Amino acid sequence: MSSKDAPPPLPEPLGVPVADSHTHLDMQSGTVEEALTKAAAVGVDTVVQVGCDLKGSHWAAETAARFANVHAAVALHPNEAPRIVLGDPDGWSRQGGREAGGDAALDEALAEIDALAALDHVKAVGETGLDHFRTGPEGRAAQERSFRAHIEIAKRHGKALVIHDREAHADVLRVLAEEGAPERTVFHCYSGDAEMARVCADAGYFMSFAGNVTFKNAQPLRDALAVAPRELILVETDAPFLTPAPYRGRPNAPYLIPITVRAMAEVKGVDEDTLAAAIADNTARAFGY
Repeated sequence: MSSKDAPPPLPEPLGVPVADSHTHLDMQSGTVEEALTKAAAVGVDTVVQVGCDLKGSHWAAETAARFANVHAAVALHPNEAPRIVLGDPDGWSRQGGREAGGDAALDEALAEIDALAALDHVKAVGETGLDHFRTGPEGRAAQERSFRAHIEIAKRHGKALVIHDREAHADVLRVLAEEGAPERTVFHCYSGDAEMARVCADAGYFMSFAGNVTFKNAQPLRDALAVAPRELILVETDAPFLTPAPYRGRPNAPYLIPITVRAMAEVKGVDEDTLAAAIADNTARAFGY
Protein backbone atom coordinates (compact mmCIF):
# COMPACT_ATOMS: atom_id res chain seq x y z
CA MET A 1 0.00 0.00 0.00
CA SER A 2 1.52 3.34 -1.00
CA SER A 3 1.42 6.15 1.58
CA LYS A 4 -1.27 7.82 -0.56
CA ASP A 5 -3.64 4.88 -0.05
CA ALA A 6 -2.71 4.35 3.60
CA PRO A 7 -5.34 5.41 6.13
CA PRO A 8 -4.16 8.43 8.17
CA PRO A 9 -3.31 7.82 11.85
CA LEU A 10 -5.91 8.25 14.61
CA PRO A 11 -6.08 11.87 15.84
CA GLU A 12 -6.19 12.87 19.51
CA PRO A 13 -9.66 12.00 20.85
CA LEU A 14 -12.18 14.79 21.35
CA GLY A 15 -13.11 15.61 24.95
CA VAL A 16 -16.80 15.90 24.01
CA PRO A 17 -18.22 13.33 21.56
CA VAL A 18 -19.74 14.50 18.26
CA ALA A 19 -21.58 13.00 15.29
CA ASP A 20 -20.38 12.67 11.70
CA SER A 21 -23.43 14.16 10.00
CA HIS A 22 -22.67 12.76 6.53
CA THR A 23 -20.66 9.69 5.61
CA HIS A 24 -20.66 6.91 3.00
CA LEU A 25 -19.58 3.78 4.89
CA ASP A 26 -20.49 1.64 1.85
CA MET A 27 -17.68 3.32 -0.14
CA GLN A 28 -15.03 2.89 2.58
CA SER A 29 -12.74 -0.07 3.11
CA GLY A 30 -13.21 -2.38 6.11
CA THR A 31 -16.42 -3.32 7.90
CA VAL A 32 -19.02 -1.05 9.45
CA GLU A 33 -18.01 -2.42 12.87
CA GLU A 34 -14.36 -1.42 12.28
CA ALA A 35 -15.34 2.07 11.14
CA LEU A 36 -17.58 2.64 14.16
CA THR A 37 -14.99 1.27 16.63
CA LYS A 38 -12.26 3.56 15.27
CA ALA A 39 -14.63 6.52 15.30
CA ALA A 40 -15.76 5.85 18.89
CA ALA A 41 -12.12 5.64 20.00
CA VAL A 42 -11.65 9.34 19.13
CA GLY A 43 -15.03 10.65 20.31
CA VAL A 44 -17.18 10.25 17.20
CA ASP A 45 -20.09 8.32 18.66
CA THR A 46 -22.78 8.68 15.96
CA VAL A 47 -22.81 8.69 12.14
CA VAL A 48 -25.40 9.53 9.51
CA GLN A 49 -25.07 7.08 6.63
CA VAL A 50 -26.19 8.66 3.37
CA GLY A 51 -27.62 6.94 0.29
CA CYS A 52 -27.04 8.26 -3.25
CA ASP A 53 -29.08 5.78 -5.28
CA LEU A 54 -31.63 3.01 -4.65
CA LYS A 55 -29.06 0.37 -3.77
CA GLY A 56 -27.17 2.71 -1.43
CA SER A 57 -30.38 3.95 0.19
CA HIS A 58 -31.56 0.40 0.94
CA TRP A 59 -28.10 -0.34 2.38
CA ALA A 60 -28.22 2.80 4.54
CA ALA A 61 -31.63 1.85 5.94
CA GLU A 62 -30.53 -1.75 6.65
CA THR A 63 -27.31 -0.59 8.32
CA ALA A 64 -29.16 1.92 10.51
CA ALA A 65 -31.54 -0.87 11.55
CA ARG A 66 -28.54 -2.96 12.66
CA PHE A 67 -26.58 -0.31 14.57
CA ALA A 68 -28.08 2.00 17.22
CA ASN A 69 -25.53 4.77 16.54
CA VAL A 70 -26.02 4.80 12.74
CA HIS A 71 -28.86 6.89 11.29
CA ALA A 72 -29.86 6.71 7.64
CA ALA A 73 -30.57 9.28 4.94
CA VAL A 74 -32.11 8.02 1.70
CA ALA A 75 -32.31 9.67 -1.72
CA LEU A 76 -31.38 9.74 -5.36
CA HIS A 77 -28.29 11.96 -5.67
CA PRO A 78 -28.78 14.95 -8.02
CA ASN A 79 -26.50 13.28 -10.56
CA GLU A 80 -28.43 10.01 -10.32
CA ALA A 81 -31.77 11.51 -11.43
CA PRO A 82 -30.64 12.45 -14.99
CA ARG A 83 -28.97 9.04 -15.35
CA ILE A 84 -32.27 7.32 -14.59
CA VAL A 85 -34.22 9.55 -16.99
CA LEU A 86 -31.69 9.97 -19.82
CA GLY A 87 -29.64 6.78 -19.39
CA ASP A 88 -26.03 6.28 -18.42
CA PRO A 89 -24.29 4.65 -21.40
CA ASP A 90 -20.81 5.10 -19.88
CA GLY A 91 -21.79 3.40 -16.64
CA TRP A 92 -20.27 6.32 -14.76
CA SER A 93 -22.19 5.49 -11.61
CA ARG A 94 -21.88 2.23 -9.72
CA GLN A 95 -24.73 0.57 -11.63
CA GLY A 96 -22.87 0.16 -14.91
CA GLY A 97 -24.37 1.17 -18.27
CA ARG A 98 -28.10 1.94 -18.27
CA GLU A 99 -30.78 2.65 -20.85
CA ALA A 100 -32.86 5.84 -20.67
CA GLY A 101 -35.90 5.16 -18.47
CA GLY A 102 -37.71 8.47 -18.89
CA ASP A 103 -39.90 10.15 -16.27
CA ALA A 104 -41.67 6.86 -15.48
CA ALA A 105 -38.43 5.30 -14.25
CA LEU A 106 -37.71 8.35 -12.08
CA ASP A 107 -41.20 8.17 -10.57
CA GLU A 108 -40.69 4.49 -9.81
CA ALA A 109 -37.35 5.17 -8.10
CA LEU A 110 -38.85 8.07 -6.11
CA ALA A 111 -41.65 5.77 -4.90
CA GLU A 112 -38.99 3.43 -3.50
CA ILE A 113 -37.26 6.35 -1.71
CA ASP A 114 -40.65 7.41 -0.36
CA ALA A 115 -41.22 3.93 1.13
CA LEU A 116 -37.77 3.95 2.77
CA ALA A 117 -38.31 7.47 4.14
CA ALA A 118 -41.26 6.16 6.17
CA LEU A 119 -38.98 3.89 8.27
CA ASP A 120 -38.19 4.97 11.84
CA HIS A 121 -34.42 4.58 11.58
CA VAL A 122 -34.34 6.67 8.40
CA LYS A 123 -33.91 10.16 9.81
CA ALA A 124 -33.46 12.16 6.62
CA VAL A 125 -34.17 12.43 2.91
CA GLY A 126 -30.90 13.13 1.11
CA GLU A 127 -28.56 13.73 -0.41
CA THR A 128 -30.71 15.55 -2.93
CA GLY A 129 -30.40 18.97 -4.53
CA LEU A 130 -28.71 20.32 -7.64
CA ASP A 131 -25.30 19.78 -9.20
CA HIS A 132 -24.34 22.05 -12.08
CA PHE A 133 -20.76 20.78 -11.97
CA ARG A 134 -21.33 17.17 -13.02
CA THR A 135 -24.65 17.47 -14.90
CA GLY A 136 -24.97 19.55 -18.05
CA PRO A 137 -27.98 21.65 -19.14
CA GLU A 138 -29.70 18.60 -20.69
CA GLY A 139 -30.00 16.92 -17.29
CA ARG A 140 -31.15 19.89 -15.25
CA ALA A 141 -34.90 19.39 -15.68
CA ALA A 142 -34.67 15.82 -14.34
CA GLN A 143 -32.48 17.02 -11.48
CA GLU A 144 -34.88 19.76 -10.45
CA ARG A 145 -37.94 17.50 -10.71
CA SER A 146 -36.20 14.95 -8.48
CA PHE A 147 -35.18 17.65 -5.97
CA ARG A 148 -38.77 18.96 -5.71
CA ALA A 149 -40.07 15.42 -5.18
CA HIS A 150 -37.54 14.78 -2.39
CA ILE A 151 -38.57 18.02 -0.63
CA GLU A 152 -42.19 16.84 -0.71
CA ILE A 153 -41.23 13.37 0.62
CA ALA A 154 -39.20 14.89 3.49
CA LYS A 155 -42.05 17.19 4.51
CA ARG A 156 -44.71 14.49 4.32
CA HIS A 157 -42.71 12.12 6.54
CA GLY A 158 -41.45 14.87 8.87
CA LYS A 159 -37.81 14.03 8.08
CA ALA A 160 -34.78 16.28 7.68
CA LEU A 161 -33.70 17.25 4.15
CA VAL A 162 -30.01 16.84 3.27
CA ILE A 163 -28.89 19.01 0.38
CA HIS A 164 -26.12 18.49 -2.15
CA ASP A 165 -25.40 21.88 -3.71
CA ARG A 166 -22.54 22.00 -6.18
CA GLU A 167 -22.10 25.20 -8.15
CA ALA A 168 -25.88 25.68 -7.96
CA HIS A 169 -26.37 27.95 -4.93
CA ALA A 170 -28.95 30.36 -6.38
CA ASP A 171 -31.04 27.59 -7.95
CA VAL A 172 -31.03 25.47 -4.76
CA LEU A 173 -32.18 28.45 -2.68
CA ARG A 174 -34.82 29.29 -5.32
CA VAL A 175 -36.31 25.77 -5.33
CA LEU A 176 -36.35 25.65 -1.51
CA ALA A 177 -38.16 29.00 -1.44
CA GLU A 178 -40.65 27.91 -4.13
CA GLU A 179 -41.47 24.54 -2.53
CA GLY A 180 -41.17 25.63 1.11
CA ALA A 181 -38.23 23.97 2.87
CA PRO A 182 -38.81 21.24 5.45
CA GLU A 183 -38.57 22.32 9.07
CA ARG A 184 -35.06 20.83 9.28
CA THR A 185 -32.84 21.42 6.25
CA VAL A 186 -29.11 20.64 6.12
CA PHE A 187 -26.64 21.96 3.55
CA HIS A 188 -24.20 19.05 3.42
CA CYS A 189 -20.57 19.89 2.67
CA TYR A 190 -21.49 23.58 2.78
CA SER A 191 -19.79 25.25 -0.16
CA GLY A 192 -21.23 28.75 -0.25
CA ASP A 193 -19.60 32.01 0.80
CA ALA A 194 -20.23 34.22 3.85
CA GLU A 195 -23.09 36.07 2.12
CA MET A 196 -24.91 32.78 1.43
CA ALA A 197 -24.24 31.67 5.03
CA ARG A 198 -26.19 34.72 6.19
CA VAL A 199 -29.09 33.77 3.87
CA CYS A 200 -29.05 30.19 5.21
CA ALA A 201 -28.89 31.44 8.81
CA ASP A 202 -31.91 33.72 8.27
CA ALA A 203 -33.84 30.72 6.90
CA GLY A 204 -32.72 28.51 9.80
CA TYR A 205 -30.87 26.05 7.54
CA PHE A 206 -28.11 23.96 9.11
CA MET A 207 -24.66 24.21 7.52
CA SER A 208 -22.46 21.12 7.70
CA PHE A 209 -18.73 21.66 7.20
CA ALA A 210 -16.40 18.97 5.83
CA GLY A 211 -12.63 18.44 5.69
CA ASN A 212 -12.26 20.92 2.84
CA VAL A 213 -12.63 23.75 5.41
CA THR A 214 -8.98 22.87 6.30
CA PHE A 215 -7.67 23.28 2.74
CA LYS A 216 -5.26 26.15 2.09
CA ASN A 217 -7.38 27.62 -0.73
CA ALA A 218 -10.64 27.45 1.28
CA GLN A 219 -10.65 30.94 2.83
CA PRO A 220 -14.17 31.74 1.52
CA LEU A 221 -15.40 28.62 3.33
CA ARG A 222 -13.73 29.71 6.57
CA ASP A 223 -15.28 33.17 6.15
CA ALA A 224 -18.69 31.46 5.83
CA LEU A 225 -18.04 29.38 8.95
CA ALA A 226 -17.04 32.53 10.82
CA VAL A 227 -20.48 34.11 10.23
CA ALA A 228 -22.56 30.90 10.56
CA PRO A 229 -24.41 30.89 13.91
CA ARG A 230 -23.04 28.33 16.35
CA GLU A 231 -26.47 26.71 16.77
CA LEU A 232 -26.67 25.90 13.02
CA ILE A 233 -23.22 24.31 12.52
CA LEU A 234 -22.64 20.59 11.89
CA VAL A 235 -19.49 18.64 11.00
CA GLU A 236 -19.10 15.77 8.53
CA THR A 237 -16.52 13.73 6.67
CA ASP A 238 -18.33 12.96 3.39
CA ALA A 239 -15.92 10.01 3.62
CA PRO A 240 -14.19 8.54 1.70
CA PHE A 241 -13.92 12.01 0.08
CA LEU A 242 -12.60 15.39 1.30
CA THR A 243 -9.98 14.14 3.76
CA PRO A 244 -8.83 17.06 5.93
CA ALA A 245 -5.32 18.53 5.68
CA PRO A 246 -2.59 17.39 6.13
CA TYR A 247 -3.98 14.08 4.76
CA ARG A 248 -5.73 15.45 1.67
CA GLY A 249 -5.85 12.80 -1.06
CA ARG A 250 -5.79 9.87 1.36
CA PRO A 251 -8.93 7.89 2.30
CA ASN A 252 -11.28 9.68 4.66
CA ALA A 253 -13.33 8.01 7.43
CA PRO A 254 -15.45 9.13 10.40
CA TYR A 255 -12.50 8.82 12.83
CA LEU A 256 -10.87 11.87 11.20
CA ILE A 257 -13.68 14.22 12.36
CA PRO A 258 -11.57 15.60 15.29
CA ILE A 259 -9.15 17.24 12.83
CA THR A 260 -11.98 19.18 11.22
CA VAL A 261 -13.60 20.06 14.57
CA ARG A 262 -10.29 21.55 15.79
CA ALA A 263 -9.87 23.61 12.62
CA MET A 264 -13.47 24.83 12.95
CA ALA A 265 -13.00 25.79 16.62
CA GLU A 266 -10.03 27.90 15.61
CA VAL A 267 -12.09 29.73 12.96
CA LYS A 268 -14.93 30.29 15.46
CA GLY A 269 -12.55 31.44 18.18
CA VAL A 270 -13.94 28.97 20.74
CA ASP A 271 -12.38 26.01 22.53
CA GLU A 272 -12.95 22.62 20.92
CA ASP A 273 -15.12 21.25 23.77
CA THR A 274 -17.53 24.19 23.48
CA LEU A 275 -17.83 23.72 19.72
CA ALA A 276 -18.09 19.91 19.99
CA ALA A 277 -20.92 20.21 22.54
CA ALA A 278 -22.79 22.60 20.22
CA ILE A 279 -22.24 20.33 17.19
CA ALA A 280 -23.46 17.24 19.09
CA ASP A 281 -26.61 19.07 20.14
CA ASN A 282 -27.19 20.57 16.67
CA THR A 283 -26.83 17.23 14.90
CA ALA A 284 -29.32 15.50 17.19
CA ARG A 285 -31.75 18.41 16.62
CA ALA A 286 -31.20 18.46 12.85
CA PHE A 287 -31.81 14.73 12.40
CA GLY A 288 -34.32 14.27 15.21
CA TYR A 289 -32.61 11.48 17.16
